[in-house]
Amino acid sequence: MPRKRLVVVVTRKLPEAVETRMRELFEVRLNDTDVAMTEAELSEAMATADVLVPTVTDRIGQKLLAQAGEKLKLIANYGAGFDHIDIETARRRSILVSYTPGVLTEDTADMTMALILTVPRRVKEGMELIQSGNWQGWSPTAIMGHRIWGKRLGILGMGRIGQAVARRARAFGLQIHYHNRRRLHEDIEAELDATYWESLDQMLARMDIVSVNCPHTPATFHLLSARRLKLMKPTAYIVNTARGEVIDENALTRMLVRGELSGAGLDVFEHAPAVNPRLMGLPNVVLLPHMGSATEEGRIEMGEKVIINIKTFADGHRPPDQVLPSML
Repeated sequence: MPRKRLVVVVTRKLPEAVETRMRELFEVRLNDTDVAMTEAELSEAMATADVLVPTVTDRIGQKLLAQAGEKLKLIANYGAGFDHIDIETARRRSILVSYTPGVLTEDTADMTMALILTVPRRVKEGMELIQSGNWQGWSPTAIMGHRIWGKRLGILGMGRIGQAVARRARAFGLQIHYHNRRRLHEDIEAELDATYWESLDQMLARMDIVSVNCPHTPATFHLLSARRLKLMKPTAYIVNTARGEVIDENALTRMLVRGELSGAGLDVFEHAPAVNPRLMGLPNVVLLPHMGSATEEGRIEMGEKVIINIKTFADGHRPPDQVLPSML
């Protein structure tokens, strides 16, 4: 007698290749509308599923987990972050949580480097001038930005993505500095020619560009607080392709409005999808809709990791990408 297939509920529309493979392997329920589920819809899904496949847009908190059915034993997150899931409550309810690390490293690093180039060189303002029809031709003093060659780049969070950013930045002549929870092995520091700062405050005060590449955890919430942002030079730029909650967005906005920072490139926001309206009209700010990982290749690889995690779990083994308490 064939083994009963797992009931898998997917909360958002995924790439067609991923959904097709899921249909072949599981009793899958897809979200064809690609509209984020309401809390009531999530609750219903969790009451009937063996496996839930959520994304960053789904807040799986204590209240929802308390309503989970007895069948739900795995939350196979489609994404490299898991701060939107209450891991401790899931653990207490014997629900495993997996994620998809590694597959988005190069894509996110590419986008980070794009913002590091775009903001100091005022690319957004140049595009807007052309599109407005007001460009009168070349001028020796028009839209002058700043070169990045020789500047100091401070990377906050030197994991996979931070190191990938460092490798790209070195090719553009940037000097690599970093602050991390743990210092890197000396061989990696030598490869990246990277300078470690134990004190984040001291690093921030000396950098020309700061790139946020750390996860959002209770320890990193508003890590770049109003006090720390004020340590940065008024000529400095900040780029964030990690999590919006790491920066005090209101404080950052105030400083940008007052000219206390030279500019920012933001792919993530503290209260996404809401964006501080005062950021919208600033010429020295590039705002992107959380597209750092938005490549076809990356999103398919994410789906493949989700499938491997579910299949391994179905075979009675621990998912290879399970979130463990030591990672919190």
